[in-house]
Amino acid sequence: MNKLLSKPAFLLIIAVNMYYCSNMAQTVTCSAWTKEKAAQWFNGREWLNGLQLKPHDSINQVEFAIQYHKNKVLWDKAFNFLKSKDLATLAPGKYPIAGDSVFASVTEYAPRDLENTKWEAHRKYIDLQYVAKGKEKIGVVPLSKAIINEPFNDIKDVVNFNCPDGQFYMAQPGTFFLFFPSDGHRPSIKAEGSDMVKKVVVKIRAN
Repeated sequence: MNKLLSKPAFLLIIAVNMYYCSNMAQTVTCSAWTKEKAAQWFNGREWLNGLQLKPHDSINQVEFAIQYHKNKVLWDKAFNFLKSKDLATLAPGKYPIAGDSVFASVTEYAPRDLENTKWEAHRKYIDLQYVAKGKEKIGVVPLSKAIINEPFNDIKDVVNFNCPDGQFYMAQPGTFFLFFPSDGHRPSIKAEGSDMVKKVVVKIRAN
């Protein structure tokens, strides 16, 4: 076992994998999506349904293919919401899309210095994060590298953790990120030249 992989993190990863792959009656199973097949589907971009935004290169294409094909209706509603709105002028607040299965939150805030942000991950929902105005840095790391020292908060659907690794990317208008339950992420990090950010976060229930 990786020495960075704490026992709580290991148990969380096992639970996530079992949760994803338990329903083998689905048309598309976990094992059906190779990296090559997922990349071909992902790069075809038909799943965007005309949405003129770019998916970030950090997205786990295999996990996305699995999740999308298990619940295509919900994903299509999420992308249609983004396509139908002027995201740069959308008022802050919560927007229902498909009950508690898909909804969006729009926030405006001042990004923080790195030391004032936290790594986080979710279990129930997938995060689609899009910076509509301004820019910020976002860290991305596999949850398998997490050092989790606190229990998962089921009510808030979040666990915070420490991690010595991670890749950091610039998030700005035109490109969206996807974070699955196996992805740790560290958003809201201040980027030079941007004092305020407007962000749209669409929550899609994970399967």
